[in-house]
Amino acid sequence: MDAGSVSSSATKSQSRCPLQEQFLQRKNSRENLDRFIPNRSAMDFDYAHYMLTEAKKGKENPMASSPSKEAYRKHLAESFNMNRTRILAFKNKPPTPMDAIPSDCSTSVQHSKPAKARRYIPQTSERTLDAPDLVDDYYLNLLDWGSSNVLAIALGSTVYLWDATDGNTSELVTVEDEAGPVTSVKWAPDGRHISVGLNNSDVQLWDSTSNRLLRTLKGCHQSRVGALDWNNHILTTGGMDGQIVNNDVRIRSHIVDTYSGHHQEVCGLKWSASGQQLASGGNDNLLHIWDRSTASSNSPTQWLHRLEDHTAAVKALAWCPFQGNLLASGGGGGDKCIKFWNTHTGACLNSVDTGSQVCALLWNKNERELLSSHGFTQNQLTLWKYPSMVKMAELTGHTSRVLFMAQSPDGCTVASAAGDETLRFWNVFGSPEVAAKAAPKAAPEPFAHLNRIR
Repeated sequence: MDAGSVSSSATKSQSRCPLQEQFLQRKNSRENLDRFIPNRSAMDFDYAHYMLTEAKKGKENPMASSPSKEAYRKHLAESFNMNRTRILAFKNKPPTPMDAIPSDCSTSVQHSKPAKARRYIPQTSERTLDAPDLVDDYYLNLLDWGSSNVLAIALGSTVYLWDATDGNTSELVTVEDEAGPVTSVKWAPDGRHISVGLNNSDVQLWDSTSNRLLRTLKGCHQSRVGALDWNNHILTTGGMDGQIVNNDVRIRSHIVDTYSGHHQEVCGLKWSASGQQLASGGNDNLLHIWDRSTASSNSPTQWLHRLEDHTAAVKALAWCPFQGNLLASGGGGGDKCIKFWNTHTGACLNSVDTGSQVCALLWNKNERELLSSHGFTQNQLTLWKYPSMVKMAELTGHTSRVLFMAQSPDGCTVASAAGDETLRFWNVFGSPEVAAKAAPKAAPEPFAHLNRIR
């Protein structure tokens, strides 16, 4: 292609503007209309004929007119109002030009949507209950809120049930001194059955409606059971011996899988929403991700990811409700960090130094927010906006480290239990009516049913 054609095409490309720019440039009303139709009744055709013929002759032969004739012509024109320059006349004003951009579109461009009203977050707890004999031990899990709206808390060797509907309290069980104290509690998904981990390595299964012991799982561990979590009919237990055991509570030989990877006490256990991945944290500063599809009852299962970024015990674990492969983890007093993980790749997405021991983590089910509970120095609950991790609120009131948190079934209220032997309830995640409208749809975990992709 020669130089001439190149410059020609360049000129054409420069003259062709994007459609939006064309809209912005056409602001003169004359450029927006095709034509004007003159009004005959408002025109002087004699004057128009003179301007088109005689006036043109005078301009073509300027030498033929003398100064006196020119002065006479100007005087005559003024007398007969012939100094008009317009030939065509329009009785009515031209129609208003059409907007290049429709009014509804331009309005939406000029006026953005009003900012969403900021949710009011009460800074004080709405209710406080006494929790005497609550064991001040970071590695235990002594609080859980079931799907039937009943809160379970272990105080010493006794498990109490508090019905959030009517506020009634009942005693589920008091274990013998040889077996106690209670080291963990966890409701089954049905909200009726509850598992109780003991200091003597046993795990009990109870029917809360009849206060009846259904069975005792023995042989899972060699020492206390501080962490529990359910995956349908599978009860996963974590012990001080570093072992993680999957128990099928429907069958006599309940041990079906064993996960070996921790060298010290397992203090955090959480199954993902899909039930395919298990996160475990330990006092050895390790965080493991296990894939259920690779589990084997014949030999210890190999972890999917072994994450060593924390520098203290990893107890606080929370799977994101709106992104299936996103896990939040919190480290103890020597770490003080909240970390976010892509559990498919094992990559650490972000790390935030909170300034104090992270005891527990809870995701807001209705907004993209994360709540963390802490120890010394403020013993506070901190609400974070995700993913910016900007602090939205700090809730204070406890006078000792906030060891445990549990979330109500509607996702709005959070219960916190601390070393100060109090149980506090916080309306931190909004009212149920507003939350139901704002709840984000959970993104399904991709390839959750597959072990690997070829």
